[in-house]
Amino acid sequence: MGYLHDGHMSLVRAAQAENDHVVASIFVNPTQFGSAEDLEKYPRDMDRDLAMLRDAGVAAVFTPTPDIMYHPDAQTIVETTDLANKLMGALRPGHFRGVATVVTKLFNLFQPDRAYFGEKDYQQVAVIRTMVRDLDIPVDIRPIPTVREADGLAMSSRNARLSPDARAAAPILWQSFDMARDLVATGATSDEIKSAIWTMIDREPLARVETVDIQDAITLDPITGPIDRDIVILLAVTFDPVLLIDQCVIPAQKDLT
Repeated sequence: MGYLHDGHMSLVRAAQAENDHVVASIFVNPTQFGSAEDLEKYPRDMDRDLAMLRDAGVAAVFTPTPDIMYHPDAQTIVETTDLANKLMGALRPGHFRGVATVVTKLFNLFQPDRAYFGEKDYQQVAVIRTMVRDLDIPVDIRPIPTVREADGLAMSSRNARLSPDARAAAPILWQSFDMARDLVATGATSDEIKSAIWTMIDREPLARVETVDIQDAITLDPITGPIDRDIVILLAVTFDPVLLIDQCVIPAQKDLT
């Protein structure tokens, strides 16, 4: 959706390594926002974005407006009914319906061989993979690891909206993942890990925890009890008024006995 950073450019670099031609789209998609205020405040700098993509050697950039992407009488939506309505989908109703619909439209317009998405939006990748599978869309989905700042904060266009104090506080998300890895290694249960993460972040005065979810890394089903498989920890935390999300995959501990 624009306001590019090195996380986005890592997608470009990955695409260039595997394809003859790379194209990009920049579109702040209104159907995936929960409020007009959040949509209006989303950061934008089209000239800077286009310069970055041009310098990176991207062949073409599609920059539609909402009236181009959506017919005024549009009635059709795309929704992964289970995945779209749990976890972040429960926190932001309609968000993944908007994502799936616009990505389907972009796939129809471009008909790419491969499409690249950042793993920071872990549930989004799962939604798009499921959508592609269910609708037989002939595109290979390539997830790319999260790119982080030196202090561990996941790169995000929303970071530009953080106050200096909130920016200084936001690495608490990455620090909580470090703690979670240690807890998994000691045999802690999912409930114990979730409680410890919530408590740690809640101690930061500028942070308001929205959700802490510990799920199966493949199915995104909830995990209870001891950690006996690869898990993903999904965080949604507000640093007023900016909602940040982050994720961390932690492998199951090998049985060394």
